[in-house]
Amino acid sequence: MSEKATAAAKNAKKPVARKEMTMWQWTWKEMKRNYVAYLMCAPYYLIFTTFTILPVLLSLFFSFTIFNMIEAPQFIFLDNYMRLFLDDDIFIEAVANTLIFAVMTGPVSYLLSLFTAWFINELPPKIRAVVTLIFYAPSLSTGMTFIWKVIFDGDSYGYANSILMRLDLIQEPIQFFKNEAYVMPLCIVVALWTSLGVSFLSFIGGLQTVPKDQFEAAAVDGIKNRWQELWYVTLPNMKQQMLFGAVMAITQSFNFGTIVNDLAGFPSVNYAAHTIMHHLQDYGGQRFEVGYSSAIATVLFIMMVGSNMLVNKVLNKVGQ
Repeated sequence: MSEKATAAAKNAKKPVARKEMTMWQWTWKEMKRNYVAYLMCAPYYLIFTTFTILPVLLSLFFSFTIFNMIEAPQFIFLDNYMRLFLDDDIFIEAVANTLIFAVMTGPVSYLLSLFTAWFINELPPKIRAVVTLIFYAPSLSTGMTFIWKVIFDGDSYGYANSILMRLDLIQEPIQFFKNEAYVMPLCIVVALWTSLGVSFLSFIGGLQTVPKDQFEAAAVDGIKNRWQELWYVTLPNMKQQMLFGAVMAITQSFNFGTIVNDLAGFPSVNYAAHTIMHHLQDYGGQRFEVGYSSAIATVLFIMMVGSNMLVNKVLNKVGQ
């Protein structure tokens, strides 16, 4: 065999070096290959970007400016945040009230939704549908808070005052929603009463999708009671619903404003139930200080994202 033939044979045995694609090249190739799927998702991406991502970015930008929606924004760097934490005493009180609402209503409403759904799931199907509607009905409309205004009305015709006066526990009607000692506890109670919303329904749906054969396998492996079934079988199969419910509970607990407005007015007496949402509504919707209100919104956004990350870590340990 000639030298040329031998060299050609050796070269033929060597693997051909492939050109490595960068991440962007690979992404573009996959997008071209699955372009139909991307076209189907495009309306959602467009709406989500326009009404969620873009407002967050604009809010972050305006938080470093003075902007009143008429004149051009003026860049002032961190002045809005320094004003928030150093000069705005009402904001500090709003942060404290928001954290109290979040701690009291978030975990409690989450656990209340979970265990109520667990209880309802054990009922027969026909009864389950009726009971689900009964528990879900208070969250259908914020107008349901009218019931509580009637119960705690500030004159002798309010049910609470009427009962207390008949029992000689009080001599004159209590102005429940005009007394800062009662505003916060009553608003928390009403918030819990209306907290069985979408997350509650997702828990019921998740409970019904747990495979029955896993309970039989768990019994063979040594599971002895319903609590062990819940921890080792039910909850690990419901991680997606639990994460969704946690996000909804956190969002609802931090977005606590409408109920307070309906019950105690805006602002509440001595800012007893004044939250970050109320502060944002005050400066953004009434004073039109967009730059300052954007700083408030940014702080609230960071608090909500941090809470979601913490809850996500906790839920990942369920059933381990």
